[in-house]
Amino acid sequence: MRRTIFEPEHESYREVVREFVNRHLAPEMDRHRQEHSIDRQTWRRAGEFGLLGFFVPEEYGGGGAADFRFNAVQGEELSRLSYGDASAFGINTDIVAPYLLELTTDEQKQRWLPSFASGETIASIAITEPGAGSDVLGIRTTAIRDGSGWVLNGAKTFITNGSSADLIIVAAKSEKAKPSRSISLFVVEPEVSPIGRGTSLEKVGQTEVETSELFFDNVYVPEANLLGEPGAGFGYLVQRLAQERLSCAVASLGHARAALDETIEYVRQRTVFGQSIGDFQATRFCLADCRTMLDVTAAWVDRCIEAHVAAELTPVDAAKAKLAATEVQNKVIDHCLQLHGGYGYMHEYRIAQAWQDARVTRIFGGTSEVMREIIGRSLSLSAQPSQKGVRDAS
Repeated sequence: MRRTIFEPEHESYREVVREFVNRHLAPEMDRHRQEHSIDRQTWRRAGEFGLLGFFVPEEYGGGGAADFRFNAVQGEELSRLSYGDASAFGINTDIVAPYLLELTTDEQKQRWLPSFASGETIASIAITEPGAGSDVLGIRTTAIRDGSGWVLNGAKTFITNGSSADLIIVAAKSEKAKPSRSISLFVVEPEVSPIGRGTSLEKVGQTEVETSELFFDNVYVPEANLLGEPGAGFGYLVQRLAQERLSCAVASLGHARAALDETIEYVRQRTVFGQSIGDFQATRFCLADCRTMLDVTAAWVDRCIEAHVAAELTPVDAAKAKLAATEVQNKVIDHCLQLHGGYGYMHEYRIAQAWQDARVTRIFGGTSEVMREIIGRSLSLSAQPSQKGVRDAS
């Protein structure tokens, strides 16, 4: 079934992303995984191809394309090569970008967006802490006013691009108010406000992406680096979670499609008992299930993309997209690995890396359990709802 959500300009951009992947990412994949990071030259190449600033207004050095479908195209194409690349670049384009575009002053835009679009500035966002993951209100990092600025103390963990980031959005508790009004966001520039950085964490998958701990020990941040209004950080985070979760769904499907395509080719070539694996009914049925799961889930995700472009995507629908796409991705890739037999467990076959890379998607951006809780709370489950319950549900 032909997809209808993309216009010719999106498909043209797809070709640009594919060229970048083929010329600059695929040849360096093994090195990036060995070094646990994507080198700065590759980031600058991405900037030259327009992959990091397509959404940035032209006056700040970007392409001026304010359409999430470009994000979706990029996420699909990067994840076909590796989910790690989609994660690393997606932090910039899908997660950090909305904060820098929507919450910054003109002066802050002038200061940060040009180098952000060019790839000279690698960005990150630091929310998760050793004792606070999905529970944002549980963070303990503090920001205390000090003259014309703020002093940050605390620690963050599992921070993508954390070891090399030049610009880090940090969530910290700054106000003694009710929990939802206690968090503020700060843009920390390590060259100006030095921070402690742990070594890159050893992960099960997505090893080409650096993930690290960050430490803030009396780190001074000037008032000019406050993002938005003090105490409004929790609201800012919640408002932008839908796009993050939709991006995760998009990349998960792209990742699974690539694994399935490679597996179909593999079972055509691999023989057992004198015939190809693909000739067995069990194989055909398994692959039929995989294709159906992906196509049906993709229909919902495409609908969510359309809703997001129209500013109509709800947190509940975004949670459904992330839950469905990440769960289906893991099922499909596990089936694909099984069809590779023992070779599927070997790193020389891409399916092994794809299997490892996929597992964390059911955890980051909100676990599958949290997604189910969000969706469940939207349902009217009481046998005899009160009038208040009916009004609340509406």
